[in-house]
Amino acid sequence: MPPRSSSSSSGLTAWLLIAAVIVLADQFTKILIVGSFQLGESHPVTSFFNLVRAHNFGAAFSFLHGASGWQRWFFLGLGLAAAAFIVWMLRRHGHQKLFAWALTLILGGALGNVIDRAIHGYVVDFIQVHAGGWYFPAFNVADSAITIGAILLILDELRRVRRT
Repeated sequence: MPPRSSSSSSGLTAWLLIAAVIVLADQFTKILIVGSFQLGESHPVTSFFNLVRAHNFGAAFSFLHGASGWQRWFFLGLGLAAAAFIVWMLRRHGHQKLFAWALTLILGGALGNVIDRAIHGYVVDFIQVHAGGWYFPAFNVADSAITIGAILLILDELRRVRRT
C-alpha cells in the first residue's frame, strides 16, 4: 500500500507509481507477445487457457471493432480524458484506500491501452480463457487491471452504502 503522508501530493505520487507499474507490466507482456506470436497464433497453456495474439481495434469485447478507423482516436481521447479525471479524483480522495486502489488499477489499465492505440492503432490482447467450446474474448493485463478496479469500485460503494 502507498505510504501514509500528510501531503496529498506525495500520496498522489505513490498511487501514480503503482499505476506506472501496471502500465509497465502491461506493455512488457504485450511486447513479449508481439515479438513471439503472429497475429491469430494461439498456444494452449492449460485445458482452459491459451496465449493468443489478437488485435482489438474497438473497445471492450471488440465493441466498434469494425468501425472505419475513427474509433482509434475516440477511444484514445476517451482514455486520456478518463486518466485526467482519475488523477484529479486520486488527488482529492487518495486517502480512501479501497477507492484509491480501484482508481489506480483503472488508471494503469486505461493508460496501458491508450499507449497501444497511440502506437499501433489497436490494443494487443493475448489472454484467452475457454471452456466447453465457449471462448471468452481475448484480453490483456490492462483489461484485467480495469476489471479488478471496477470490482473494487463496486465493493467500495457497497461498503459506503452499508455505512449510511
